[in-house]
Amino acid sequence: MTSSVISDARARELRRDFPILHEQVHGDPLVYLDFGATAQRSSAVLEAEREFLEHRNAAVHRGAHELAALSTSDYEESRDIVARFVGADADEIAWQAGATDALNTVALGIAAASRGRGGDDSVPLRLGPGDEIVVTEAEHHANLVPWQELALATGATLRWIPANERGTWSIDDARAVVGPATRVLAFAHVSNVTGMIAPVAELVELAASVGAITVLDACQSVPHRPVDLHELGVDFAAFSSHKMTGPNGLGVLYGRRERLAQLPPARTGGSMIEVVTMEATTFMDPPTRFEAGTQAVPQVVGLAAACRYLDRVGMASIRDHEEALGALMVERLGALEGVRVLGDDASVARSGLAAFTVDGVHSHDVSQFLDARGIAVRGGHHCAQPLHRRLGLTASTRASTYLTTTTDEIDALIDALGDVRAYFGANR
Repeated sequence: MTSSVISDARARELRRDFPILHEQVHGDPLVYLDFGATAQRSSAVLEAEREFLEHRNAAVHRGAHELAALSTSDYEESRDIVARFVGADADEIAWQAGATDALNTVALGIAAASRGRGGDDSVPLRLGPGDEIVVTEAEHHANLVPWQELALATGATLRWIPANERGTWSIDDARAVVGPATRVLAFAHVSNVTGMIAPVAELVELAASVGAITVLDACQSVPHRPVDLHELGVDFAAFSSHKMTGPNGLGVLYGRRERLAQLPPARTGGSMIEVVTMEATTFMDPPTRFEAGTQAVPQVVGLAAACRYLDRVGMASIRDHEEALGALMVERLGALEGVRVLGDDASVARSGLAAFTVDGVHSHDVSQFLDARGIAVRGGHHCAQPLHRRLGLTASTRASTYLTTTTDEIDALIDALGDVRAYFGANR
């Protein structure tokens, strides 16, 4: 893995690897600042998918012919590559339909364990009345709704670590909620609204002190900063391919080996079975037991290519670049009259994204105004309605950076925002 500073000149060089970033929108060069929603694919990823489909495409773990063997080899080699990228072992990585699907796999598996599925192996995961599931008020819906459903299914109680008036929270806030009844602690590594970086090590220690398992939403961290899941010590983690320059429709479930062995499968069918009779079925060992059906092999190959590409750039360099751009955005947004930056809290570390509001102008109008100038941002609640409600908002506008973002693009964003309130007559 390389590690060097990503200057504006270097970012412009990297842009050459992403064909879509050369497009124009409404006659202006595209300024893409919506990486928090989805990243663009590099030529390396597109070529890897195409090369696989043209030369080795076949069902994996099934046929005995040459194409099937080559396809299976690519599939499992990709698992090795992705596992190394996040500091895990290959048998701790299971392919899923997305990060949302991965989080549901954990929640649904715990629900199944709580009904007695999985036998004695699943006992450590069982929940019931009197047990508590803890999340934060800042979670993406994908890391909230599955736990609401798990609480309903098991009789456990859902509790949450409250956000403050800035939209952030502290380890002390967590200590006030996590207690002897806590069985699951689920939280985002990086908030997709405030950019807050969670104190993972302290949360893992806190959970371990009460015997709770930890579930990490790593969607906004794995693409943007070095992540070593073994070092972090979480029990489960989920991240998505499309946010890290990989293909859509693919997510990754990480589970510590012993935890995956305890988790019953949430979905069943072909590929993940061992023995099937008309009366009963036994399942393969992890991670295969979590990969029912026809596998998304080209997407898996594309994600491995994305990991190789990001490794060449250097994840530490990407992190440093984004955090510098994020700090620049917060500073310059905060200097604009009528603009409020969410999560603007000097006491917490933050990533390279910024969500904000413009007085008197709805976020959808802000994003459409920016789009008219070729600037792509996200407007809405960012799948985090409870956090917005806590902040007294229904929506915000979010700009998010990545390895190809330049300071010129931040300048374009700020310059355009300087005209928004006047355009909508909100500065009168």
